[in-house]
Amino acid sequence: MRLTDFWSRMNRHFGEKYAESWARDYVIAELGGRTVTQALDEGVAAKDVWHAVCGVTDVDSRLR
Repeated sequence: MRLTDFWSRMNRHFGEKYAESWARDYVIAELGGRTVTQALDEGVAAKDVWHAVCGVTDVDSRLR
């Protein structure tokens, strides 16, 4: 998954204003206790980060 696709899905799920804030602030255990932003910055694949987001939020099945 490309980062552009990842952020597109985040924006569709959370809304454009909230997606970035959520990614910066919400810590996900599956990402080693990191936020989305930290995980991406540290080289975790966007696909793996997206799966972690799906695991902690109620993402529409069309976006999964």
